[in-house]
Amino acid sequence: MEASGQGIDAALLDRFAEIVGQAHALRSEADIAPYVSERRGLYPGRTPLVLRPGSVDEISRILRLATETGTPIVPQGGNTGLVGGQMPDHSGREIVLSLSRLNRIREIDVQSNTVTAEAGVVLQTLRDAADAADRLFPLSLGSQGSCQIGGNLSSNAGGTGVLAYGNARELCLGVEVVLSTGEVFDDLRKLKKDNTGYDLKNLFIGAEGTLGIITAAVLKLYPKPKGREVAWVGLESPEAALALFGKATDRAGSGLTAFELIADRPLEFAVRHISGTVRPLAGEWPWHVLMEVSSGRSAEDARQLVEDILTAGLEEGLAGDAVIAASLAQSDAFWRIRETLSDGQRPEGASIKHDISVPVASIPEFIERAVIAVEAVSPGARVVCFGHMGDGNLHYNISQPVGADGAAFLGLYRTMNKAVHDIVHDLGGSFSAEHGIGRLKRDELLATAPTVAIDLMRRIKAAFDPAGIMNPGKVI
Repeated sequence: MEASGQGIDAALLDRFAEIVGQAHALRSEADIAPYVSERRGLYPGRTPLVLRPGSVDEISRILRLATETGTPIVPQGGNTGLVGGQMPDHSGREIVLSLSRLNRIREIDVQSNTVTAEAGVVLQTLRDAADAADRLFPLSLGSQGSCQIGGNLSSNAGGTGVLAYGNARELCLGVEVVLSTGEVFDDLRKLKKDNTGYDLKNLFIGAEGTLGIITAAVLKLYPKPKGREVAWVGLESPEAALALFGKATDRAGSGLTAFELIADRPLEFAVRHISGTVRPLAGEWPWHVLMEVSSGRSAEDARQLVEDILTAGLEEGLAGDAVIAASLAQSDAFWRIRETLSDGQRPEGASIKHDISVPVASIPEFIERAVIAVEAVSPGARVVCFGHMGDGNLHYNISQPVGADGAAFLGLYRTMNKAVHDIVHDLGGSFSAEHGIGRLKRDELLATAPTVAIDLMRRIKAAFDPAGIMNPGKVI
């Protein structure tokens, strides 16, 4: 039996269900519902079946059958993606494969500073396990309580720690992947040096499940900092923030573990809509920086570093006001503000999102030019700008004008994207810094990437997935 244009034959669904057992083959509308909707509501989908395999062997058998019958498979981790890469389409022909049951931490090796974890391990669970072993796993995201390691790698997740530690790709030493044919590529090695041919693991990291399914990975751990200080700074402009970043980098070097730029509007929205949120500073400032400095030597060293940076910033007029967190609770409160900025924007109505990166030195110019472009597309639209200034990545989101029709505003999505992304392109940046391509940005990738790059990606896709069953319609 094969998948058809009218859905999937019931007998074929039974064959897939037999692989995982009926208890882990979800068919009812209520059971399936959480797997076919995503937080932005842009890509509701349909599927007749959600498979929740419990082993690599079961995934291998699923993909072997899928290739044999031409049945599309949509891998899904914690379903926290923001570009629709984890969503089935409306055809009812695609089966969702959830990795949530592959949730074992197989090993923590403190001498090698590595952890081997399965794809379904929740990021916060992994961070807690590393912490219990007196180690740090530095990948940190607002969704870390529900996102999973496999999805983090498949989307090459970034987050707040990229400045010091790199994104998911830099944190991965090896992977275990099931290919569309059912073959298992086992590359779970702990080597930091390995020049034996092509670096195959990096084909799967960031591929969003279009080349194979990551089932486990060897990830880097780090010694836990002995000191960590968090400060909130009020500034007049992005130019001042950029100058302060330069001073922080000069003084702290790799000890500067976060440098987040936040405009006042997202802070205002968070104070308005997120219970318990208060402004860290007594006065209001047009721009803010959330800065974290860590030290491998001592708490005193971290404190001295952050005081030196802030003193220089205040004396030179780069910073208008600043406060260093007086306790771990206050540090967590500062970070909670940063992590809930998107949630604070949601009650303000429809929004158009941009996940862009430009060279760090170009951030002030981008912000200046983009405000003008946004106003030209939608007069009165409200810019909600925040992000990881230390690595050039800004979440440049636009809320509808007050009192505007949300649907009409969303009708400007492509026009607004083009206006903002044209500036990004002109500055040598990227229109997808850390969220991936998925369905949301696929057409723009095809329209803007070099022809040779698209051709190479298509050749790789054809080589790894000749039947075209792996997350079709995503990326390319």
